[in-house]
Amino acid sequence: MSTPANSDEFYKKLKAQLHDTTNWPAEYLYKFIVVTDNKKIAKMEAIFDNMGAIIQTTESKNGKYTSVSINLLMRNPDAVIEKYKEVAEKIEGVISL
Repeated sequence: MSTPANSDEFYKKLKAQLHDTTNWPAEYLYKFIVVTDNKKIAKMEAIFDNMGAIIQTTESKNGKYTSVSINLLMRNPDAVIEKYKEVAEKIEGVISL
């Protein structure tokens, strides 16, 4: 499921789901897909810098796209959504999964 850019309805549903299914603070796994571009990947890593995030990147078979998985401890659903919005705002063409 990809995230529509700045979709308030999507974030509202995600917040409710996270609130109902998770005891906070909790580990959260972000997954993004971006066109393989070292600057975009570095920008994404910088967004999660100094948060204790474990970041893994995997290039697609043809090298055109890179998946970025980011695992870290988040304090609540609002903090999770805040990071999704920050990534969407700062990195053009990113797909959130």
